[in-house]
Order: sequence, then C-alpha cells, then structure tokens
Amino acid sequence: MYIHNLDPVLFDFGSFVIRWYSLAYILGIFAGWWLGKRIIYRKLNTFNFNFDIKEFDNLITYIIVSIIVGGRLGYVLFYNFEYYILNPTDVFKIWKGGMSFHGALIGIILGTHLFSIKKNISTFFLLDVIACVSPIGIFFGRIANFINGELVGKTTSVPWGVIFPQFDAFSRHPSQLYEAILEGLILFVIMNLLLFRKNYIIGTCSYMFLLLYGCFRIFSEFFREPDVQIGYLLNFISMGTLLSIFMIIGGIIIFLKRR
Repeated sequence: MYIHNLDPVLFDFGSFVIRWYSLAYILGIFAGWWLGKRIIYRKLNTFNFNFDIKEFDNLITYIIVSIIVGGRLGYVLFYNFEYYILNPTDVFKIWKGGMSFHGALIGIILGTHLFSIKKNISTFFLLDVIACVSPIGIFFGRIANFINGELVGKTTSVPWGVIFPQFDAFSRHPSQLYEAILEGLILFVIMNLLLFRKNYIIGTCSYMFLLLYGCFRIFSEFFREPDVQIGYLLNFISMGTLLSIFMIIGGIIIFLKRR
C-alpha cells in the first residue's frame, strides 16, 4: 500500500509556477507533433495524394486551440453545467482545473475537419495520424492526474492500493494509472501497429481509436470514483461511461461508412 504524498507543483518561483499537469500537456503536444511528422514521412509513399509536411505544423495550432476550447466547454457542459450557469465568468478560469477528454476529442475532430477543408486535405488522413500520437498525451495526462491526487479510484484491499490523504484515509485503486496503461501505452502500440500494416485503409485508425478508447475507458470507470458533483446517472452509469458509449457508436458508424 502506498500513501500518496506527491506535489502537483514541479517548480515554484513565486509568481511563476510550473505544475505537472501543465507539463503533461506541453510534453504530449510536442511529442505528438514530432512523432506525427515522422509517421507522415514514412506513410506518404503508400498514399495516393501529395501532402506538404509543413501543413502538419500549421495543424498543431488548430489542435492546441481545439483541445483547450473543446476540453473546457466539454467539462462545463458535461460535468458541471449548473455551477457554470450560476458562475459564467468561471468558465474562463482554466487554471482552476476542469477539462474533459471527450470535449477535447470533439474539439480536435471539428478543428481538424475545418483545417482539412481549408487546405483540401483528407480529414481521415489527419485524424489517423492524430489517433496514433494522441495516446502519448493521454498517458502523460493520466500520470499528471495521479500526481495531482485527482480522479481517484474506488476503495479496495488490493496490495497496490493507494491512500490519497487529501481525499480521505481509505486505500483506493490507482485508476489514473490503469487509464495511463490502457488509454496511453496499450492504445499507442495498437494504433501504430494498425497504421503500419500493409494495404492500410485510410480511416481505420480513426474508428479504431474511438472503439478502443471507449472500451478501455468504460473498463477503467469500474474502478474510478464518479465525479462528486454528478455521481451516477440513473444510479448506475458514470458520465465518462455514457460519453464513451457514444464514442463506440461513432466508431461503429465510421467503420460501416468507410467499408
């Protein structure tokens, strides 16, 4: 059993503070940016269209804005709508926390689609690359969640349980680490194995990401405490599970249309 005593602040310079959570976003974006370009270089010969690698650099700006706007609005709408209706100015206080993965995902899809229309590039080609690199950011993000002692798991007696003193005195599942492994490491390996298969069909990684992440997230939700401001919807399903079900449905629809 481990007693959580990690500091969410990496460096504190008084008026300037570097937090693990912010660092996770930065590392995820830069690592995804670098790997995405490497993937495009290797795969362009197998696709029947031209692509200027500099356009991927331009796409990163769209993705960053989409993550921030989509993630924040997703949290506001899905997880704490009543509070933000009463406190609308707090919507802009991102530094106080509150980001939704599913909201960020919607933002990325919309931002990428708008970019692809503007540049006349295949949307699914770009989304496939993003699907292959985004597990890196998810991994760092979940590790940061663990360091912050947030999104804790349910109580347990397993020997690897963790006590989060700032939450309570009970041993709990390190659900953040479960998600880091499933939605980060394992999903990353699967996505890249799929992309580099022979006779790869564009769009495969896009719908497989939706299907696999949705399944992994639903599994992880069994070990994770629901958000206190929401609890369980209909007394049995968490918001994360509900949104992941919609992800799976979306993946199935894309699969059927691409086939």
